[in-house]
Amino acid sequence: MRLLKMLGSVPLLSVIAGCVVGPTYQAPSPTTSSQAVLPQFQSALPIQAGAGGAATDLTRWWSQFDDPLVAELVAAAEASNPSVAQALARITQARATAVSTGSALYPSVAADASSTRSKSLTGLSGALGNVAAVSTSSSATFDASWELDLFGGKRKAADAANARVFARNADWYGARVSLAAEVGSTLVNYRACVATTAMLAQDLTSREQTSQLTGLKVKAGFTAPADGALINASTADARQKLTLQRADCDLDIKALVALTDIPEPALRSKLALNQRLPQPRGFVVESVPAQALSQRPDIAVAERELAAASAEINVAEADRYPSISLLGSIGIAGFRFDGGSSRSDTWSFGPSLKLPIFDAGRRKAQVNLARGRYDEAYAGYQQQVRTAAREIEEALVRLDAAARREDDAALAAREYESYYRANDDKFKAGSGSLFELEDARRTFLAAQQTVISVQHDHVTAWIALYKALGGGWRNDGGQAAQQAAVQSNPATPAKPLPSAPNSDRS
Repeated sequence: MRLLKMLGSVPLLSVIAGCVVGPTYQAPSPTTSSQAVLPQFQSALPIQAGAGGAATDLTRWWSQFDDPLVAELVAAAEASNPSVAQALARITQARATAVSTGSALYPSVAADASSTRSKSLTGLSGALGNVAAVSTSSSATFDASWELDLFGGKRKAADAANARVFARNADWYGARVSLAAEVGSTLVNYRACVATTAMLAQDLTSREQTSQLTGLKVKAGFTAPADGALINASTADARQKLTLQRADCDLDIKALVALTDIPEPALRSKLALNQRLPQPRGFVVESVPAQALSQRPDIAVAERELAAASAEINVAEADRYPSISLLGSIGIAGFRFDGGSSRSDTWSFGPSLKLPIFDAGRRKAQVNLARGRYDEAYAGYQQQVRTAAREIEEALVRLDAAARREDDAALAAREYESYYRANDDKFKAGSGSLFELEDARRTFLAAQQTVISVQHDHVTAWIALYKALGGGWRNDGGQAAQQAAVQSNPATPAKPLPSAPNSDRS
C-alpha cells in the first residue's frame, strides 16, 4: 500500500504527461482528395428508385433475388471460404496487438515470493553423533515500474494499433463483399452458360435436320454436292461449339464448388432446380459521391492506415525527448534458525531519467521514415478514392447501357427469328437457297446470344454496383454491418469494434 501511495503522489508528472509532440491528424475527405471526384455522379443513376431501399441497406441484398439459391450459396461461401477466415484471423491479431500496445500506458507490477527450508549437521562425531540444525528462509518482493508518457508517444502508439483494428474489421467486411460478388457473378455466368448451351443444342438439332434433308437431295441429284459439304461442315462446327460451351459450364461449377465448399454432386442437384438467370432487386444510389464513397470499406481501411501512419510520426518524435520512469520495490525477508528468528524489511522508490544525447541521427531518421510512410499512405488513400469513384461510375454506365439494350436486343432476336423461319420453310419446300438459310441461321444465332449476353450483363452490373457501393458498409466502426453479418452467419467476430474518429487531437 505504501508503494501504491507513492506511485499515486505524482500529479505534477501526470499533468506534464498531457503533452503530445508531432502533427495533429485530421481525416481527409474523399471529395477533397481528388479533383476527379465531382459533387455529383456523372453517370445515369438506376431508374429503380425506391425498389430496394437506400444504397446503405445492402447487407441482405442477396436474399432479395428471385432465386433463393443465390443467398444460400453466398452464405455457404462466407461460412467456409479461407479468404474470410484469414481476414477474421487478422482481426484477432490486430486486437491482441492493440491490447499489448495499450498496456504500456499503465504501471507494471510484479510479485515474487520464496521459502526455503534446510537442514545442516553440526558438532563432532562420537557416541552421540552429529547434531542436526533446521533453518527456514523466506522472502517476498513487490516490484512496480511505470514509464510516464510525457510526450504522448505511448498514447499515439495505442491510437495507431486501435486504428489498425478498425482497418482489419473493414478488411474483413470488404472480403465478404468481394466474395459474395464473386459467388453471385459466377452463378450468373453459369446460368447464362446453361441458357447458351440450350440454344446451341437447339441449333445443332436444326442443323442436323437440315443436313439429313440436304443429303437426300444430293443423292437424288437435286442439290449440288457442295451444298452437302457446306451443311456438314456447319453441323460439325455447331457440335464442337456445343461441346466447348458445356465445358465452360462445368468450369463454372468447379469454381462454385471451390468458393462455397459444397460437394459437386449436391451443388449440381441444387443448380438443376432452376435454370433461368436470377433477377436482383434494384436499389437507390445516392447522387452525392461523398455519401457513396463513405460506404466503401476499402476507403475506410486506407483512412485508418493513414491515421495510424500519422500517429507513428508522433511515436517517433516522442522518442527524441527525455523519458522518466518511476521504480519502486518493497521486500520482506525472514530467517528462523534453532529456535531464533530475524526479519529484514526493505523498500525503495525513485525516478529514472533517460536523456537521448547522441545517436548519430538515428532518432531523427526514424521520424523521417515515419513521415515518408505517412506520405505513402496518403498517396494510397488518394488512389483508393479515385479507384472507388471510377468503379462506381463504371458500374452505373454498364447498368444503364444493359437496361437500354435489353428491349432492342429482344426485338432484334424476334425479327431475325422470323427471317430465319421464313428461309427455313422455303428451303424445306425446295425453293430456297442453302446459303441464304445458313446466313439467316447464323444471324439468328448471334441475336439469341446477344439477348443472353445483355441479360447477363444487366444482372452482373447490379452485382458490380453492389460491390462498388461497399455492400452495406457504414463508416461507423462497422457495427451495423457486423451485426447483420453475425445474424446471417455465426462465424463472424462478435466483439464490439473500436470507433473511427474523424480526427485524433492532442
